[in-house]
Amino acid sequence: MTHIDRRAARVILLDAADRVLLMHGGDPARPGERWWFTPGGGLDAAESPAEAAARELFEETGLRVTPAELGDPVHHEVTEFSYRHRDYRQDQHFFTLRVPAWEVSTAGFDADEQQTITEHRWWSAPDIEASTEQIFPLELAALVRRLTAASSAGALRPVGDPTPPRGGVAPGDLADVGRAHGVPSDGR
Repeated sequence: MTHIDRRAARVILLDAADRVLLMHGGDPARPGERWWFTPGGGLDAAESPAEAAARELFEETGLRVTPAELGDPVHHEVTEFSYRHRDYRQDQHFFTLRVPAWEVSTAGFDADEQQTITEHRWWSAPDIEASTEQIFPLELAALVRRLTAASSAGALRPVGDPTPPRGGVAPGDLADVGRAHGVPSDGR
């Protein structure tokens, strides 16, 4: 089987209640199958993962941030999936961002997103663990727990928070939290 190689960037957006924002959607070629996933998508030509993550976050949620505010990736995986009858191998980096709260705007959806993303919801780690629905990445609940623990320790600040993190740990220093290489899944 031949795969189309693709690079992507995604954002684990956390609110003050330690919930992560997930989008719900699917592949138009498989109308009965749906799954939950973090905001994000493919990199444009010459775009860095952080630039793509910031762009995708704005397009899919209306939240505008700079790539620098996302810091370094906190998780990495390679996933394989099919979409519109094509097989992909996607190398994706996940960034994290904490906001006090956010009211999602889907006004920036492109035509494909309008067809495939049907809803969004904030999920706690226990909600993710208790769900029988498909949620990607597969280890998201454990990753959310590690990130919220880092946040409680002062290593992850909300956007626009001028207070320096406690202990001298900058948000970009979370690169080792939850990092996993080469974990295959069926997620997008």
